[in-house]
Amino acid sequence: MKVFLDLFWFFRQEKKAYITGICLLMIVALLELVPPKVIGLMVDRIKNGNVTVGILGTWLFVLLMVAILLYVFRYFWRVCIFGAAAKLSKQLRNELYAHFTKMPSSFYQRKRIGDLMAHATNDLQAIQQTAGTGVLTLVDSLSLGGFVLAAMATTISWKLTLISLLPMPVMALATSRYGTMLHQRFLKAQEEFSSLNDKVQESVSGIKVIKAFGYEKEDMESFRKKSAEVVKENIAVAKVDALFDPTISLVVGVSFFLAITFGAKMVLTGELTIGELVSFTTYLGLLIWPMLAFGWLFNIVERGRASYDRVRQLLEEPRVKESEQAIETTPSGDITYEVERFTYPNDAAFALQHIQFTLKRGETLGIAGKTGAGKTTLLKLLVREYSEYNGSIRFGEHEIRDYALSALRAAIGYVPQDHFLFSATVKENIAFAMPNASGDEVMNVAKLAHIHDDIVQFADQYDTIVGERGVSLSGGQKQRISIARALLLDPAVLILDDSLSAVDAKTEEQILTSLKEKRKGKTTIITSHRLSAIEHADLIIVLDDGQIIQTGTHETLMKEKGWYRDMYERQQLESLVEQGGGKWNSH
Repeated sequence: MKVFLDLFWFFRQEKKAYITGICLLMIVALLELVPPKVIGLMVDRIKNGNVTVGILGTWLFVLLMVAILLYVFRYFWRVCIFGAAAKLSKQLRNELYAHFTKMPSSFYQRKRIGDLMAHATNDLQAIQQTAGTGVLTLVDSLSLGGFVLAAMATTISWKLTLISLLPMPVMALATSRYGTMLHQRFLKAQEEFSSLNDKVQESVSGIKVIKAFGYEKEDMESFRKKSAEVVKENIAVAKVDALFDPTISLVVGVSFFLAITFGAKMVLTGELTIGELVSFTTYLGLLIWPMLAFGWLFNIVERGRASYDRVRQLLEEPRVKESEQAIETTPSGDITYEVERFTYPNDAAFALQHIQFTLKRGETLGIAGKTGAGKTTLLKLLVREYSEYNGSIRFGEHEIRDYALSALRAAIGYVPQDHFLFSATVKENIAFAMPNASGDEVMNVAKLAHIHDDIVQFADQYDTIVGERGVSLSGGQKQRISIARALLLDPAVLILDDSLSAVDAKTEEQILTSLKEKRKGKTTIITSHRLSAIEHADLIIVLDDGQIIQTGTHETLMKEKGWYRDMYERQQLESLVEQGGGKWNSH
């Protein structure tokens, strides 16, 4: 029952609905006591031969009114209690989604998408059932059960009531044991469902790779195994679940046996009338639902507790921290890095060390280095995907951790290496951060990103659906649409993280020329393996193993021996060889 205490904050929030619903439930329980009493009275009158049409009509009218009231009150308590439970599901789902949007990248590196989806679907459904059906079964089993027992003991025979209740402790012990077993097994079942969700999501997202490697049979076999595990764990839950009804039915059967056996004896001795025994057994029949509800309650509560624990554990994951006096003003000005060291969570090696440089407002920074040198990590710190570093990064007059996250990111347009496009139209993808952008605005940035000519060749042009993650587009097209999306915001700082790798050298040069003309007076940061993309930069830094090994302009770096000159000359030679190969093939 601990889950009800955990959810008390919500019961207090929706107290009006719950108090109304519970009061109506208790009125319904009281009304249900009327028919058995009427039946008993009529049996005795029939036995004594004093039934008249008037009396029969009166009691039939009473039963009709009770039926109508039961119908009305049952409708309203359902609206109150189940309606409130639906609000809980909505509130937790919104809270989860908001939480997901504020989590750092490290969170998504540890968590699987399928698992997060399971939390937002199956777990919330179990919690909603606890706040709805769980409250119903708790109140109904206690109120109806209590009222029926009180009516049996006070209006018929307290001795027969005690005798009939002798098997009840057995049911209490059994259902308590079943509840503990159910909690453990349902937790495992939910974990397996999360794993299956993740498998499906991975397979659907990676279907091209699976088909390319002819891995369909192996993937199907892997899915079958995970599906079998889900079935196995749910069968284990069902086995415990199946114990409740037979146990309760057995207890109720024994109670009926005791009631009829000892009740008949009491009728023979004159302690009870036949009508009272009929009323008593009818009341005992009314106890079947509270007993079943009590067993069902354990089932619902244990499922809800397991799911609520999973959801709360997820919500307690630390978010990106913001200062209590976070600056809401969008930053502008120079960017200064003075980072002594940065280490990724749960990683012993330094990802960055001794990073010091200043990028003046309106300048272009080029970042070069071999794969794994720390280029993307340097940018992730600027957009505060990670905030735990030794040192400082200043943007304008303040350290970036002093700004509100929304204010900082409003000043930055970030085009990451992984170009994510939504399953929407080309126009909607470009206008993602500015949904109200006009068609002309979208077209202008598409021209700047040199994707406009490609778009007009599509069947529906800017209204073309690109498919999930831009599956219908080439790598270069996805990169240029992502660049157009960032340009539409016209940010103070534009970051292109190896965002020109999938376009040819000529298109790259056209895009960079357009950016240089369009973004005069604004800061641009470019990382690239192709050094021709950054040779025009005002400042170039070369990273190796998380440290700056060279810094300067293209001209100064070409005058000194080092990685930059060696790599640039090698790439120029490769370009000449490719051009020569093209001329040779043309002959």
